[in-house]
Amino acid sequence: MQKVAIVTDTIACLPPEMVRQYQLWILPINLYFGDKIYKEWIDITPTEAYELFLKNPEHFKTSAPSPTDCLEAYREASKRVKNILCVTVSSKLSMLYDSARLAKEQAKEELPGTTIEILDSCTATAAEGFVALAAARAAEAGKNLTEVVKAAEEMRDKVSVVVLLDTIRYVYRSGRIPKVAARAGSILNIRPIFTISGVVNFAGVVRSKESGIERLLKTMRDKVGLSPVHVAVMHAYALDEAERLKERIASEFNCSELWLSEFSPVMGYACGTGTLAVAFYSGE
Repeated sequence: MQKVAIVTDTIACLPPEMVRQYQLWILPINLYFGDKIYKEWIDITPTEAYELFLKNPEHFKTSAPSPTDCLEAYREASKRVKNILCVTVSSKLSMLYDSARLAKEQAKEELPGTTIEILDSCTATAAEGFVALAAARAAEAGKNLTEVVKAAEEMRDKVSVVVLLDTIRYVYRSGRIPKVAARAGSILNIRPIFTISGVVNFAGVVRSKESGIERLLKTMRDKVGLSPVHVAVMHAYALDEAERLKERIASEFNCSELWLSEFSPVMGYACGTGTLAVAFYSGE
């Protein structure tokens, strides 16, 4: 019998079928377009959100779930079990970790019989998703809260993610480069590559999508070699390219697990459409 419920957020890029399979509670990112507010995967799909983004990128905004949103997830999860682990996107990239902790304090009075732990994944995208999945799979196996947290922490230490942007045009929104530099880079067709380890780390630039994909695959090969590997392929409104990348990975690597997902539109806000990425770790 499962003893622990897992809460995570839509930035973890977990496909709906996985969410259902592992009975996860998902905190949706808030998306703003014009005067309307949408909750990701509740009011709008990532594809629909990207279509709004493309209509007018400057009118598209995002925000993390509030403490109230987190508390509601804890309430719902506590109806099933009395132990909850909340896995969040890196605390250095979002306010969500703080919201989750504040909601935990509020839950002490409202849910006195419930134990809640908050784990900073120190990453984002499907790398965060793999941390949440490690916890969910341990919970499904009947592990207790301490063991579930340990499984998530071990995954946090070994999962990697590499992201290839199709444009540098919107990166100024992350606060990492000036807007004028982003526009200049866009004109020159510079495509940045970055990794995430607590924060976003610049890993280089390429001048074409093809060479960028080769860099992604080389990074994977350098880390995993011929070992079995778990892989998630992600895209921002670039399904055909993502499917071709998934096919290449299936043919060139020893995959124990391979799945495809869309980026949360919070990524599109700073990365733009056309972005591709892989999250991966070695293991049977």
